[in-house]
Amino acid sequence: MSDSPRDPHRIAGYLGSLGTFTTGIAATVLVARRRGKTWPERYAVTDLVLGAVATHKFARVLTKEGVTTPLRAPFTEFVGEGGSAEVTEKPKHGAAHVPGELLTCPFCMAPWIAATYTAGLALAPGPARAWAAVFGMVAGSDFLQHVYARTRED
Repeated sequence: MSDSPRDPHRIAGYLGSLGTFTTGIAATVLVARRRGKTWPERYAVTDLVLGAVATHKFARVLTKEGVTTPLRAPFTEFVGEGGSAEVTEKPKHGAAHVPGELLTCPFCMAPWIAATYTAGLALAPGPARAWAAVFGMVAGSDFLQHVYARTRED
C-alpha cells in the first residue's frame, strides 16, 4: 500500500477535512452575524500570545497525551511511549488514515484549535480567554516541570 499523499483515499479525506474546516468557519461567521457580533478589526497582543501558547499545549494534549488516547484510538495504532506523559501513535490505513493524521500531528491540529479560539473571541470572549488561560498556564507548568527535572540534584 502506498503512503503517498496523492493516494485517492487520502485526497478524498483531505478534501473532506478542508470542507469541514471551511464549513465550520462559514457557520461561525453566520452565527456571529445572527447574534449581532462583529469580528474585531485587530486582536490584543495578549490574546494572540496567550492563544498561541494555549493552542500549542492543547494540540499536544489532543495529539500526544496518553489520557486522550480514547479519542484517537479509532483512527490510530499505538507505536510506543513518547516521554513526558506522551505516546507515539500512527494513523491506521484506509478511511481512518486522514483523521488519524490529524489526530497524531500537533502541527496539523493547531489551525483547527486556533480557528476555534479566534471564533470564541468573537462569539464568547470570556470563555475563550478562560480556556486560553488554563492551557497557557498548563504549558508554563510543563516548562517549569522540565526545568525542575533538569536542575534537580538527587
